[in-house]
Amino acid sequence: MSVSTKQEADYKRNPHPDFKGVEASRPDWNKESHFRYTKTADPSWAFGSGTNALRDPAAANEKKHISIDPYEPGRPAPFNYKLLISGIVPRPIGFVSSQSPDGSVRNLAPFSYFNMVNHDPPLFVLGFASSLETPKDTLKNLVESRECVINIISEDFIEAANATSVDSPYDVSEWDISGLTPVHDCVDVRAARVKEAVFSVECKLESVREFESRAKPGKKSGTMVVVEGTRFWVREDALNEERNLIDPAVLRPMSRLGGITYGRVTEAIEILRPRFEEDVGGREGYEKLKEKRKVDGSK
Repeated sequence: MSVSTKQEADYKRNPHPDFKGVEASRPDWNKESHFRYTKTADPSWAFGSGTNALRDPAAANEKKHISIDPYEPGRPAPFNYKLLISGIVPRPIGFVSSQSPDGSVRNLAPFSYFNMVNHDPPLFVLGFASSLETPKDTLKNLVESRECVINIISEDFIEAANATSVDSPYDVSEWDISGLTPVHDCVDVRAARVKEAVFSVECKLESVREFESRAKPGKKSGTMVVVEGTRFWVREDALNEERNLIDPAVLRPMSRLGGITYGRVTEAIEILRPRFEEDVGGREGYEKLKEKRKVDGSK
């Protein structure tokens, strides 16, 4: 049994005994839903106001928070995984193309333990729920070839991208399973980028770190890989004239939520980043806000 097959059996990610039946009962994909900007929930919000009008303070204050010890006796390890991926949302997906050093094995897989952590140099982090001793296919390729391409998943190939999460043997190429198109024109790496992706980044391995399990001391339970972006690829219709912004209406990115759930980005808001002196009122304005909290009975 492969690492991913064993994990899926433990996680029991799919909550539906009859998934196809549940899916058939749902509305069709909304083709008319396009990315748009709206106002914030409270455009007149002022400093020190706390929550906006969407929150019902009375109802919210009745709800208590429950403290959970990740390692409390009897708590199965998969529970922490399921809780975290349903609470840390939405998560960007790093769609990683990699290959063995000799190019004989080519892999394509999505990772939601992924994010950008710096821009100079461009650094990205990928998390693997496996050790270096028993690595997932992408981790094996990354460590041995020291390179990859990270692609961003868009709405128009979400099903194909999800198909690459299949628990296939190492020598089986997810490119064939997904039907996506490899493009071998990368400049700094030998791995292919996904033609269908609006945005892709060529990456070189920067560092690798393993983590030891807290639940099972002595066992390596995860690996973090940091890669450095060396070249960007952006589809021309998504790029602005200065080549420094990607249009979300063209990118149409997909994200991960809990379980087997993905999310679309169809609405967004813009909020200016406040300036302490001009907007808050500097030290004087800050002291007034502090005094107001005292008067209002806030702690």
